[in-house]
Amino acid sequence: MIFGRDKSTLPTAESALPGRSERPFSVGDRHLVTGNPIETDGPEGFEIAVFGLGCFWGEEKTFWEQPGVWSTSVGYAGGITPHPTYEEVCTGQTGHAEVVRVVFDPSVTSYADLLKVFWENHDPTQGMRQGNDRGSQYRSIILTTTPEQQREAEASKDAYQRQMTAHGYGEITTQIKPLDEYFYAEEGHQQYLVRNPFGYCPLHATGVQYA
Repeated sequence: MIFGRDKSTLPTAESALPGRSERPFSVGDRHLVTGNPIETDGPEGFEIAVFGLGCFWGEEKTFWEQPGVWSTSVGYAGGITPHPTYEEVCTGQTGHAEVVRVVFDPSVTSYADLLKVFWENHDPTQGMRQGNDRGSQYRSIILTTTPEQQREAEASKDAYQRQMTAHGYGEITTQIKPLDEYFYAEEGHQQYLVRNPFGYCPLHATGVQYA
């Protein structure tokens, strides 16, 4: 709870923080691992995927380690407030989730490959939390950038639900919807576990494989 408000309840357009018209901070230039730009759509023919699966520090590392991933960044999406700050997102009053934006080469790794990484590296049945991280910013969410991604993500959810049910888990709560707008997070959050190698950001994988 913050200021009497349950952080697991998404705000309305009327109750969300107002935000601002421009980003109030630096994002940084180059990715600290790949050396490629952070604010980028990548070379021609590359694709973009956006996932939220809890604390974005550890999840970004999980994705930049995948073959064919050209660049990653962390940011805020799925909510209402324009150009939010980390502190604002943590209030639960922006509606945004902490997400990872993945720029990848589809000739090396497929969107299906990234969906497998997504499902297997968190618990998608926990609603507005992951482990001890509680609040709407930690919810499980897939934000699609093409109609093909939308269809593939929805089919993957159905497939993984069957696996989760077989292993005794409940209903998957993952939101799947088209990406409206992605807001980059502050420079200090980009590649956080490179900047802070002893940083704490655990995964909450269930151990259930995506078949």
